[in-house]
Amino acid sequence: MQDIAADLFAHPELGYKEFYTKSRVEDFIHDVTPETEIHYFSTTGMRVNLNTGQKMTLAFVAELDAVKVPGHFQADPETGAAHACGHFTQVTTALSLYGYLTEDKRYQYYDFNFAFIFVPAEEFIDLEYRQSLIDEGVITYMGGKPEAMKLGVFDDVDFAMCVHTIGGAEEKLVEINCDLAGFLYKHYRFEGKASHAGWDPFSGVNAYSMSTLFNTGLGLMRQQLREDVYVRINPVIDHGNFSTNVIPDEVQVGSDLRTVDVEYMKVVAERMDKVAKGAAYALEGKVQIQTQMGYLPFVQARYLSNFVREAFQAQDTIPHWLEDRGAVAAAGDIGDLSYMIPSIQISYGGFTGTIHGNDLRMVDEPFVLQEFPEFLVSVLDQMNGRIDPDQLYRRSYDDYATYIQSIVHEGETHEE
Repeated sequence: MQDIAADLFAHPELGYKEFYTKSRVEDFIHDVTPETEIHYFSTTGMRVNLNTGQKMTLAFVAELDAVKVPGHFQADPETGAAHACGHFTQVTTALSLYGYLTEDKRYQYYDFNFAFIFVPAEEFIDLEYRQSLIDEGVITYMGGKPEAMKLGVFDDVDFAMCVHTIGGAEEKLVEINCDLAGFLYKHYRFEGKASHAGWDPFSGVNAYSMSTLFNTGLGLMRQQLREDVYVRINPVIDHGNFSTNVIPDEVQVGSDLRTVDVEYMKVVAERMDKVAKGAAYALEGKVQIQTQMGYLPFVQARYLSNFVREAFQAQDTIPHWLEDRGAVAAAGDIGDLSYMIPSIQISYGGFTGTIHGNDLRMVDEPFVLQEFPEFLVSVLDQMNGRIDPDQLYRRSYDDYATYIQSIVHEGETHEE
């Protein structure tokens, strides 16, 4: 796994473009189990089944993509992609488990089937490219897991497990029950009127000034936002017509809106819209508002986490344990999957640097590439013969799609 990890770390790829990573996964699976059929979905997604006809199926989910951090020391010089979120070790962990379970057909001794699902595009970035895929009918969702859900990849799965690195935690550490925020993505296009900035600024309507007033209004609004539900707003200018001698006539601001509370998400979204409309009105311009769903909040399945805790208590290799963090404002499309089926995300140390920073790297290879996968085997052993179907739940993709539309009001567009 050391060679695969180093190779993937050196070849980061953005979502729905993980073709090199896909090829490494294919090579490993075919080397270990030459007759195994790989099922493909989206552009780079893959599913491999270890099916023994059991009534329940566990999905082990690994994310293929990198994040865009051009300043990272291992960033791709052309795309800016970098494995600054550690997803490459999700892939190696999945492959380690696959290799273990297929050796001597160990998977046959479990009372649930296994589905190894490698999903593209967890990071909500490179949106113009993904929108082009949507426009071409290649995908429907920006995120890889919602896309897989739509395609039926998880239809026969009863519960899911994934893993994720913890930035800045160099020690041997395992964490459970850390919930994640969900988010909307808001697009505000401020429209003014161009004119000569020196000769005749009086005839112009400054869209950049509207965006500045909007940003100021958001800053003043923060005082009235609840602290207990982890609200985060990060407005940035992502498009605009700019020239030093022309009054800007169009500026677009994009902002995510994060929180662990979906209902409060709707409240804050409405407040943000009012600020944008007020800024445009005050400076005699217009604003067009679009709302795009990001990901749902992730609430870990505590019932499944109990087996992780029991596995930790039964071992003496990993010294550090964390389960009292509560929630964080980071987000992931595991939240969308957890709406459909019970899901857990087990986090692990062995990395230095900042998540999504330019310095994240693995520093404890024996732990990340060997000891942690071995620990996950012990988690599977704890689950074997003990999963109570009555503790699980299931919602359909249609339930999910309906719920998403209720949040974004079917992507309605406002113009003021």
